[in-house]
Amino acid sequence: MGAVSLVSLTRTLAGLALGALALSGCGSSLDESGGSGSGGARSEKVRIGLLVPLSGVYAPIGEDMKAGFELYLDQHDGKLGGREVDLVTADEGEGPQTGVPAAQKLVDQNQVTAVAGVVNSATALGLRDFFHESKKPLLIANAGADDITGARKSAYVWRTSFSNGDVSAALGPAVAKEVKGGVYLVAADYAAGKEMVAGFRKTFEAAGGKVAGEKYTPFGKTQDFQPYLSAIRESGADAVFAFYAGAEAVNFVKQYKQFGLAGKTPLYGTGFLTEGGALAAQGAAAVGVKTSLHYSTELDTPVNKEFVAAYEKAAKKPPTVYAVQGYDTAAVLDKALAGAGGDGGDALVEALGKVGSVDSPRGPWKFDADHNAEQTYYLREVETSGGTAVNAVVGELE
Repeated sequence: MGAVSLVSLTRTLAGLALGALALSGCGSSLDESGGSGSGGARSEKVRIGLLVPLSGVYAPIGEDMKAGFELYLDQHDGKLGGREVDLVTADEGEGPQTGVPAAQKLVDQNQVTAVAGVVNSATALGLRDFFHESKKPLLIANAGADDITGARKSAYVWRTSFSNGDVSAALGPAVAKEVKGGVYLVAADYAAGKEMVAGFRKTFEAAGGKVAGEKYTPFGKTQDFQPYLSAIRESGADAVFAFYAGAEAVNFVKQYKQFGLAGKTPLYGTGFLTEGGALAAQGAAAVGVKTSLHYSTELDTPVNKEFVAAYEKAAKKPPTVYAVQGYDTAAVLDKALAGAGGDGGDALVEALGKVGSVDSPRGPWKFDADHNAEQTYYLREVETSGGTAVNAVVGELE
């Protein structure tokens, strides 16, 4: 953004729109003193912004996150922290060009107390300075860029999901133990792909694993994976670690099976490779694929069984990790709003720091010192159950 402050620019634009705002009617009447700073009087209602993609390629993820968040609200009589919630939902779209202004509008025009959601890492990183300077809490419910709770962490930014490097790093030692020969690394060529591979490679090699090759495929453009599958075969690798999601995950797993590698060369990856709609589309082609993730519908706990039943009743489909992240974000806000001394950003941030353990469908987790989710990662293996492919839980990853 150059020398111009992102916050100042946004506030100038917001000021030009005041006349329109006066006519728009933004819903419930809230005490506007709950803006930034350490104070902010509490009102009977609290306005929360939910920023998720409702259009574009990430819409399925956004819909799951929204459904999870709304399920928690429904189960708690539409309240968080004992207060009625005025939920303002905005479309993040496919990236920062739409997500950043949408978030700014939630803060400057809709006057929300906090914003939750965000799928795209570039959007999250593009919003960091705005929320830091605005002193408004931003709860990231998906975006996985390591820097969000790493090099660019902020007192006002919290993550209820995962960091890319952590998901893959959890898998490295297990693969090193299971595979005696070399492992080929393949991923989509963008920031998340690089971070996923780096996290896996670090712990894999530290545990004695050997890399047989490494390749990045053009992100969002690769439909025919045969040249890369040929390279994998020619490398003599004994297994493969892959990071793909969405349509690319479907194509890669299906073509891996068609090329004759499945069953001969074990396929490992982070859970996004076989999650939700991707697994449904892959079907039997995914059987045997092992992944690391912090959730599975097959977790055998009372909390998860209740969640799965409630989500399936409300959404008419099984939950995904994205739905759990949305659900848990609402749970975190519930705890924080109940304990906050006011609606100001600093008061809510202080309360977020005291949330403690969250009893989640994914299992108990908590925020670490960097505001990242400190949680259990599971080794999952795709199996068929009643004719449907599921991510069976093999065990916990250390």
